[in-house]
Amino acid sequence: MKYVHVVEPGKKFKLNKISSEAPKGVVREEAEASFVALASELGEIQEELYAAGKHSVLIILQGMDTSGKDGAIRNVLREVSPQGLRVESFKVPTEEELAHDFLWRVHRHAPRKGMLTVFNRSHYEDVLVVRVHKLVGKKSWSRRYDQINEFEELLSENGTIILKFFLHISKQEQEQRLLAREQDMAKAWKLSAGDWQEREHWDDYAEAYEDALLNCSTDAAPWHVVPADQKWFRNLAMTEAIVDRLQNYRKDWKKTLQRMSQERLAELAAFREQASQPSAV
Repeated sequence: MKYVHVVEPGKKFKLNKISSEAPKGVVREEAEASFVALASELGEIQEELYAAGKHSVLIILQGMDTSGKDGAIRNVLREVSPQGLRVESFKVPTEEELAHDFLWRVHRHAPRKGMLTVFNRSHYEDVLVVRVHKLVGKKSWSRRYDQINEFEELLSENGTIILKFFLHISKQEQEQRLLAREQDMAKAWKLSAGDWQEREHWDDYAEAYEDALLNCSTDAAPWHVVPADQKWFRNLAMTEAIVDRLQNYRKDWKKTLQRMSQERLAELAAFREQASQPSAV
């Protein structure tokens, strides 16, 4: 069962029509058991991705503050080998980054073949934050939609499998999470006054996200909306979507690995054959 909402390219889309909660009837204990199995399978898939070296995977994570991006990375990728994984977080642009086009700083972190890379926030900040806070004019940020689509198409055509997830939480759930952090000294370090300041722009961000998801959901890189009010359901929904997408490539990767195995065995047989021959006097 698919638990994420895929934003269909070119079709009308309303973010507020999608529930941020787990569907009724989904039992937490059963969901967590399914997640454990899927996370293990994802670990196997990533090993094949890494060994075959034919494709790369880019996971793009976006969401309101406290939507659970860090938690999703820790949990969904729990069985993935660190050797084949990179996580890139994008903060306020540096002076050097501002001196280039807005995609420069993300393009250089695109994954090489065999690697799985996660963008914790991404180039989409340049049609979100800059729009909400009016850092650039509408003429500038609106034309970035097409530039983003062309950038992602370039990556896709060169073997990068792109998975984009918007972690969808309610305004009420965000408030509860912020207040919970205030009451927990072990997590209070995550807080800043900016979290509450940004919350005042909730409606503006929701509108900006809706437009970004609508304009930048393509056949090569569709957006997935993940109900994220319950963390356990978020983990299941995301992992299922990733496994479902990557399953399509496993047959090809396994053929490559089988061929590589045959080559290695042939090399080993040749080495042993040579080693068994008597030395020339």
